[in-house]
Amino acid sequence: MKRKTLNLAMVHGDRLPTRRSPRTERHRTIIDILQTTLEAEELIRLFCDRLQASLPHDGYCFKNERLDLEITDGYRANHSCSYQLATAQEPLGELKLMRRTRFSADELAELEDVLALLIYPLRNALLYLQALRAAHTDPLTGVHNRNALGVSLQREWQLARRHGTPLAVIFLDADHFKSINDALGHATGDEVLRAIAECMKRTARASDMVFRYGGEEFVVLMSNTTGQGAVRLAERIRSAIAHLGTTFADKAWTLTASLGVASLKADETRENLLRRADEAMYRAKRQGRNRVVADLAE
Repeated sequence: MKRKTLNLAMVHGDRLPTRRSPRTERHRTIIDILQTTLEAEELIRLFCDRLQASLPHDGYCFKNERLDLEITDGYRANHSCSYQLATAQEPLGELKLMRRTRFSADELAELEDVLALLIYPLRNALLYLQALRAAHTDPLTGVHNRNALGVSLQREWQLARRHGTPLAVIFLDADHFKSINDALGHATGDEVLRAIAECMKRTARASDMVFRYGGEEFVVLMSNTTGQGAVRLAERIRSAIAHLGTTFADKAWTLTASLGVASLKADETRENLLRRADEAMYRAKRQGRNRVVADLAE
């Protein structure tokens, strides 16, 4: 059975029964749980986990297309119920529950009742997500910024140390960027940086993270990737930039970049890993630019 409702914006989470009852106690428990996190993924997980007692299900999926956000767990099944969640001001996304057997009318009524409790915690979590993204996004190029690099590098370094998995970094610098600014102007220089960032995103894998480090410098962070794998990606990025064949300010301009690659050594700090990639990039500059130089642990 698939059922959708579009009017949850008119159901407010504070409209609880005034007398104490088992349902009221369940509501209060859910409210307390939903107040423990501002992380959207954790919020949806806590809500669906709490639902299992009264509404067993095999999987769930939450989507917010505007934020390009999808949160899933479990597995797909033959039967599902879907709800569009919204406040009076804005849509929040769609939550779908899936299981092998049909949902009864009583179960759906209970679900619609408790979904009202999710609306405002979800709105707050999505606002928090947007604020985090804004704080961690470079406004010129749209890739992650240097602050985001610090957070991500710390996380991936800890995971690599804990699980013994490889970690690699690419440091990229656009060649002769000052001459582009001098010849074509800073507005065109900004256009060049956006073109390089877009080329890097297209060339990198979905699991790779691209950051603008500052100026014309970019970093790619690759978890669970060996040094040789990082070198291959760096060569693809270098080649892709060199073949952009882009026209800026009505003038054809060949872009190139110098790239340094480093892979994590045993007992190495994250700061030293980034420093070695930076130093390898400068060696690429000194050796003639438009090339990849690596300092690998293997």
